[in-house]
Amino acid sequence: MKYGRFGKFQIILLVLIAALIGYYAGVTKINLEWKNYKPSVQVSSKEPPPTISHIDFSSFWTVWQKIETDYYDKTKLDPQKMLNGAIEGMVRSLGDPFTTYLPPTQNDNFKQGLAGQFQGIGAELGLEENRIIVVAPLNGSPAQKAGIRAGDTILEVDGESTFNWSLSQAVEKIRGPKGSEVTLTILHKGDQKTTKIKIIRDVITIESVVYWVKKIGEIEGINIRDSKDKRVAYIGLSQFGDNTNEEWTSAINKLSLETSGGKNIEGLILDLRNNPGGYLSDAAFISSEFIERGSVVVIEEEAGGKRSTLTADRKGLFLDVPLIILINKGSASASEIVAGALRDHKRVKLIGEISFGKGTIQKAEDLGNGAGLHITIAKWLTPNGEWVNEIGLKPDIEVAVDQKDLSHDSQLEKAVLELIK
Repeated sequence: MKYGRFGKFQIILLVLIAALIGYYAGVTKINLEWKNYKPSVQVSSKEPPPTISHIDFSSFWTVWQKIETDYYDKTKLDPQKMLNGAIEGMVRSLGDPFTTYLPPTQNDNFKQGLAGQFQGIGAELGLEENRIIVVAPLNGSPAQKAGIRAGDTILEVDGESTFNWSLSQAVEKIRGPKGSEVTLTILHKGDQKTTKIKIIRDVITIESVVYWVKKIGEIEGINIRDSKDKRVAYIGLSQFGDNTNEEWTSAINKLSLETSGGKNIEGLILDLRNNPGGYLSDAAFISSEFIERGSVVVIEEEAGGKRSTLTADRKGLFLDVPLIILINKGSASASEIVAGALRDHKRVKLIGEISFGKGTIQKAEDLGNGAGLHITIAKWLTPNGEWVNEIGLKPDIEVAVDQKDLSHDSQLEKAVLELIK
């Protein structure tokens, strides 16, 4: 994903109308003054963009004024919510679950997540066929501990149906202060019956990078009798956020010292399971640790087919160390870029489950009033030109997790076995 500042962004009247019509986008600004619930809307706007200048917007204002005058419960008439709803309707008309409008609170929550700390249940959410799905629960989060899994469909939040909810609605309902409770009605992927799961919200602190070097006999969650004294290294990467590159550099330097540059270990395991992605530039930074400088990491394809490449731009410390990457259905976006790049350069073996399949790139715009817009600007391809969107990366060795025995990490165990065989 790309993130950058948009500068001054104004919301003009006409975009609201286009939101409901659902075909066009523009830049608009609207000022509303309400007096005793009577029609008293004052509008200040610029000339509409040429693409929407021929649209008749009278029906929008007819509906707005009828709601204002005739709706029976005047306490429900919140102009800011109506504004947000109109914008969300326009964005959702694109049918792209990753192009989203975030009102101020949700936009702030998103930024807090990338910065590494927020309050909630700790799960990355997405949209699929008008349903809220879990892209990935964060490692060690209340969501994960309660049994939320990647690929779960969230049917209800505290008894309220999520059908046709936007992502911002879901985030607003599910997040909350530490110590508060939320009940989710979940349909696990592959199950026929729903499950109600109560989760106590907490402060979610995200450490992007964790690492260790251990003898095989010391690794929790695996049961390998032979070669117990051989050592392997492990790096777990939970997201690509604000602090990821700094945390990665610190961890990889320490790891290099502990392993003499990888000379006294059997190999390295990079764990990208349940990593929902983040900054595109971070994916190139991480990939540079394992492939030669100048190697293509990802291909960006814009509208019209114009392509550009992002390459490894530094000398990595583990260019020749045997490498395994763990992926699952919670591995998305930037984590798929890393896995796909290293696979195409024949640098790695992928183990686990088919990844999520998010093959598009978003840019985050600050709209100047606290709100934000995440807009899909391109699709990305692996160095060999593969588009994984809605397909995912297929691992070289498929290993499913035994949901009945979560104390045994069969995927990690298989990775270790591949390194020592």
